[in-house]
Amino acid sequence: MSLLPLDGPAAPHAHADDRHPRTSPAAPERRPLGRALSLCPLLLLGIWAAIDWHAVRDGTARLATADPWWLLAGLVFTGLGWVAAACVRQGAIPDRLPKGLLLASQVAAGAANHLLPASIGAHAVTVRFLQRQGVPLPRATASIALYSLVRALAKTPLLLVFVLATPAAMPPAEILPEGRTLLLAVAGLLLVPAAAALLPALIRPLRRPALNFVRTALTDARHLHTRPSRFLPLWCGAAAAPLLQACVVASVGMALGVPLSWPQLVFAFLAASTAAGAVPAPGGMGPIDAALILTLAGYGAPLSLATATVIGYRVLTVWLPLLPGMLVLSALVQRKVL
Repeated sequence: MSLLPLDGPAAPHAHADDRHPRTSPAAPERRPLGRALSLCPLLLLGIWAAIDWHAVRDGTARLATADPWWLLAGLVFTGLGWVAAACVRQGAIPDRLPKGLLLASQVAAGAANHLLPASIGAHAVTVRFLQRQGVPLPRATASIALYSLVRALAKTPLLLVFVLATPAAMPPAEILPEGRTLLLAVAGLLLVPAAAALLPALIRPLRRPALNFVRTALTDARHLHTRPSRFLPLWCGAAAAPLLQACVVASVGMALGVPLSWPQLVFAFLAASTAAGAVPAPGGMGPIDAALILTLAGYGAPLSLATATVIGYRVLTVWLPLLPGMLVLSALVQRKVL
């Protein structure tokens, strides 16, 4: 007489039927999509290699006649650059990060850095990694700002040390651009911070996020500098990163027989990267290359050897690590670490 026995079994049955079609088709759809996304970096790598194929071919031909031991040393310095970047990333954030995944994320970030200008690719990969590790977005973006600031500040003492320690080094006045180029560079350095400060003041919706970002950045920076386990890798890694890149240039120069000393080659890269670093380009390619060639030629190196040194440097720091970097990036995306 009661309808409860009829109503009781019907509800679970209908619930099970409704739940089944929602979950079963979704699982096979997500896997191909995830695999397709993980293969996108490799597709971009192939497109970029096809566009810049002449640089790959010329660089390989030049390096074929170079000293292989010096080139091996350059590869070692390139690998140590990933370790230095991981140290700076860990030092820029209070949260403890897994060392292996952090290093892998920097290998992937190095590959992404060569595809987008102004380090956007590397920072995007790092922010995604930090979020996957449970770091809030404001703290992750604040760590990116601290990372960029410390990397820029740490290069200045290195330049001063080489200027004072190497009397034969080129005077900085000969490296700096002249005339309108110098004025434009100074204007850019002044206008960018001014624009960053004025935008939140003029656009009301940006005020609260900007204030939260500044508050988080200042709080984290003050907290990090009370912990030696954070500020030591932060500043030491930031100083080591450009020095390791310069050592790659010096290794390639030694392998090709450039008639310059090791300190001259290192200082040439530090000065050229500082002078051209304000120009946004993928991985700094283009402006730094031209500035480095001119700086090496200004030291007295033949133009052909200076050009070959820059090509070799790009092969060791971009093309050889790019394929493993893209593979690591794809693997991290597929495993949902990114």
